[in-house]
Amino acid sequence: MPHARTTLLALLTGGALLLAGATTTTAAMIEPAADGLVVTFPGSYQQAVGCPGDWQPDCTLTQGTDDGTGVYTWTSDAVPPGSYALKVAHGLSWDENYGQGGEPGGANYTFSTDGTQDVTFRYDPTTHLLDIDAHGSALAGAGQDRAHWVRADLLAWPRDLLVGTDDTDGADPADLDFALHHAPDGGLDATEAGVTGPADADALPLTLDPAGLPADVRDQFPALADAVALRLDPADAARAADLLTGQVRVAAGTDDVLTAWTGVQVPGVLDDLYAAAADADLGVVWADGEPTFRLWAPTARAVTLLRWPAGTDLAAAPAREAADRAADGTWSVTGPTTWAGDRYRYEVDVFVPETGQVETNVVTDPYAVGLTLNSTHAVAVDLADPAHRPAQWEATTGQTPERAVDHTIYELHVRDFSISDTTVPEAERGTYLAFARDSDGTRRLRALSEAGLTTVHLLPTFDIASIEEDRDAQLEPAGDLAAFGPDSDQQQAAVGAVRAGDGFNWGYDPWHFSTPEGSYAVDAEGGARVAEFRTMVGALHGMGLGVVLDQVFNHTAASGQDAKSVLDRVVPGYYHRLDAGGAVETSTCCQNVATEHAMAEKLMVDSVVTWARDYKVDGFRFDLMGHHSRDNMLAIRAALDALTVAEDGVDGSAVYLYGEGWDFGEVAGNALFEQATQGQLGGTGIGTFSDRLRDAVHGGSPVDGATVFEQGFGTGLGTDPNGQPALTGDPGTVSTGSAAELAALGHATDLVRLGLVGNLRDYTFPTHTGEVLRGDQIDYRGAPAGYADSPEEVISYVDAHDNETLFDLLTLKLPQATTMDDRVRMNTLSLATAALSQTPVLWHAGTDQLRSKSLDRNSYDSGDWFNLLDWSGQDNGSARGLPPAWDNADKWDLMRPYLADPDLVPTPDHIATSRAAAEDLLRLRFSTPLLRLGDADAIRQKITFPDAGADAPAGLVVMHVDDTVGADVDPDLDGVVTVFNASPDPITTTLPALAGRALTLSPVQADGADDVVRTTTWDAAAGTLTVPARTVAVLVEPTAPTTPGPVEPVEPGEPGEPVAPVAPADPVAPADPVAPADPVVEAGGAAASGSGVLAVTGADLLRALLLVVALAGAGVAAIRYRAHRVRSGAHPRTGADGT
Repeated sequence: MPHARTTLLALLTGGALLLAGATTTTAAMIEPAADGLVVTFPGSYQQAVGCPGDWQPDCTLTQGTDDGTGVYTWTSDAVPPGSYALKVAHGLSWDENYGQGGEPGGANYTFSTDGTQDVTFRYDPTTHLLDIDAHGSALAGAGQDRAHWVRADLLAWPRDLLVGTDDTDGADPADLDFALHHAPDGGLDATEAGVTGPADADALPLTLDPAGLPADVRDQFPALADAVALRLDPADAARAADLLTGQVRVAAGTDDVLTAWTGVQVPGVLDDLYAAAADADLGVVWADGEPTFRLWAPTARAVTLLRWPAGTDLAAAPAREAADRAADGTWSVTGPTTWAGDRYRYEVDVFVPETGQVETNVVTDPYAVGLTLNSTHAVAVDLADPAHRPAQWEATTGQTPERAVDHTIYELHVRDFSISDTTVPEAERGTYLAFARDSDGTRRLRALSEAGLTTVHLLPTFDIASIEEDRDAQLEPAGDLAAFGPDSDQQQAAVGAVRAGDGFNWGYDPWHFSTPEGSYAVDAEGGARVAEFRTMVGALHGMGLGVVLDQVFNHTAASGQDAKSVLDRVVPGYYHRLDAGGAVETSTCCQNVATEHAMAEKLMVDSVVTWARDYKVDGFRFDLMGHHSRDNMLAIRAALDALTVAEDGVDGSAVYLYGEGWDFGEVAGNALFEQATQGQLGGTGIGTFSDRLRDAVHGGSPVDGATVFEQGFGTGLGTDPNGQPALTGDPGTVSTGSAAELAALGHATDLVRLGLVGNLRDYTFPTHTGEVLRGDQIDYRGAPAGYADSPEEVISYVDAHDNETLFDLLTLKLPQATTMDDRVRMNTLSLATAALSQTPVLWHAGTDQLRSKSLDRNSYDSGDWFNLLDWSGQDNGSARGLPPAWDNADKWDLMRPYLADPDLVPTPDHIATSRAAAEDLLRLRFSTPLLRLGDADAIRQKITFPDAGADAPAGLVVMHVDDTVGADVDPDLDGVVTVFNASPDPITTTLPALAGRALTLSPVQADGADDVVRTTTWDAAAGTLTVPARTVAVLVEPTAPTTPGPVEPVEPGEPGEPVAPVAPADPVAPADPVAPADPVVEAGGAAASGSGVLAVTGADLLRALLLVVALAGAGVAAIRYRAHRVRSGAHPRTGADGT
């Protein structure tokens, strides 16, 4: 199906806004209503009425027509008998869609029809309510799958199907008769008079169990806890495996009248019968060069392996190998070594409830690790074959920080990285191999790595359903897009014309989970793409960077009998999560995967292990992780922890896991299982993205399209009003710097403070009201702001691939007249709120160089034009035309003045300034372990906010990490003070709690790229701090000297020569001597070079003098700056092999 996740759903608390799929608009003319609205009814019935596939909002064959009253109607007599689900979509995409009750992104509507009369939809756009007129059966549950077979001898019957003979609900189940009906090849039907079917059909009585469902079943299926329990006779239960290979339905009623008739959901009984399959080795397994092909297909009648030997024409007839069935539901074929490299498919004969008959499905392997171009066939690839193991990859080890909180992550799209980089050979642009070239892009990654970046997070790189893999067949926009104006709509029109067939998509539409995407390979055939992917991993490791893969196990691109459906055509009705009526849930955007089912979890776990063990990747990010269970994530954690260097070549325990812990959809509120959501992963070490810090810095919310101009801590709230309405179209919300805005800033500032300490639920501090509160007592949109138990359970970020880039948010939210120099400073300050927090950190690729997407809020399918990533530093991507209409047209009138303003386009000098400032932030992050304590107890003990409270200056945050309290973390420092001044003016504040502290500007900033920060002053005697406007400053307090004992004399160095530096406790790189000419903070507070202007007075002077005396007595002739990678705690990494 098409895959643009709805704004409200995908971005619920900032989720991953997805992909656009390979959807193809039909040839029908799109005729919007007079008001410009285009309404379609995407659902599971669409292919049957002529659309290219199901769930396609851009198929105009199912477009509604305004009936003249503002109601949009659609009628068809082509919908075949069956049960279906649908939603309402606006604008030919999923970006605005409505479900049951008119809820944005709500649950699917469902309907059944017997095919004898028209089906009519009527949609009212004012209420977003849909009325469905379909002629279904008079029997309750007809056309749906409402019963659940949960154990071999046990079925669960929903109480709302307890219908009496008088059509009243709530009948006593003891007054009804129940039977499980079976037909090997289908053909069952029913009316009130009874059930009909073929001669080989039979009926098995079901007996009411008054005890109800047992506890283990209720625990496994909490949504069924109140269901009626129906038992099969033992002899019939023994037939369960055979019965499941045909059609099964359940009837209820009396001897005379049938009142309910419904299909059966079978995942529970399949897990019960085939639990042993959890230990099976699926896919192609190699032993002494001989392959065994193994597929789990427990309901199949027969499975045949279809082989095309390497080098033969795929159009030729394949060799056919009959597979043998095992008791665990797997089918296997073992072949000789000569089968290596063969292309293959499986032919699966299986009953399909959707079609009501046995189908012969020809499918690829869901466990494939090799594929042909465009994934038409799986390929028998041995990942241990030296031919697929490039030397560059073999020679490198994983790059994993010592602790999770050290992760500093750069979120990058493979194609973005090099498609526009002319320093990469043209044939390799947009591919894995570009990472192994010396190019503008790789030079930038090396510079970031040396500054402190630890990890590159790659957007989806598994096999993607929506991208043409033949690079020669990929479409390009027509014309010279650069010739159009900065606020023109022509660029997006050209991109939109080819987006279904170009080479770009974010890729959140999985097809095969364990094979690298072929469009990113120069050679996509078989093991070639494996080798190229490994080359990329090896190249990144060689730069000192770990590799995180973006995993999307919460949905697939298709289900049912769709050509791109794999799982559902192997085991129909098992792998996807079904709603109460048996329709596939689509709350994720697409066809939800039920990873609560044992073999779906196994697929997830096995795939992750494959990437970690066989590709040496260092971490995983899980898309919509809240749609998985906590148990899923713990199973992955356990499987990774079992990987050892000795046995597997990697230390799996070092692999970091994180994801989107949003809580929404059919699983929300732990409805189906305990979810892997924010606040429910305590003690696991698994991180979740924090929307709290993000929204506090930006202002507004990505789930609320009316907050385009709403400001936040990092965008001028209260202190630099933009004169725009915080709620679009509401003149009563125009920003003026009012008392209400300053109060809102106070709350946002509290959220920033909480974010800096890891969003801990039990961290306590004075809030903007003066009240001392715990993190979980502070409000975030009606939920507790603090939810973490430990800092590694939070990923701090202020922009990502979803939503507008940070620069674009600043473009819209700062006053339009704000100078570009000030915009660069606010970009840096906003990034600093994440970079200098106590948690793992994620930056969107290019945010360090002011990356813009021309205000596009969802560039998942906006082509290379709007996703430009220019490593040459000449173009940040601004003003490339109005962003694509399919996600942004409703904001075009707001955007035009900003896109047309040349002062909002940074020069190369601005980009260079931003880059240098971002590198300084990375160096600051690793300049002292005090900024990454890594322990909740230490955070609570050592960190305070001496400026916090009702009288705090607006736009200011002062965070003090006191290393004189508790265990000594940094032997060189007694503390560090981090100061954020987000206001447009310098701020002087008195901090009595810090009076007397000998604070000096961090050596990173004293010798860094920013002249302004060096005007920060600290009066120790008065406890007065002055910070320039729009500035983040880090001040350090050197460890107070102790009275030295007798020391051996040290031979002084020759005049003009530096004294050799003291070896660090745990060096990562050799320390370079610091020449005497380097600036040394003197007693007067200025650097020796005259560049520093940091006032040092009173006690600070005394302490500095004592320090000099003590160091001189120890024979140290110079005060060294602590440089990145020179000291314990600076950018620590260990390899996956433990080195």
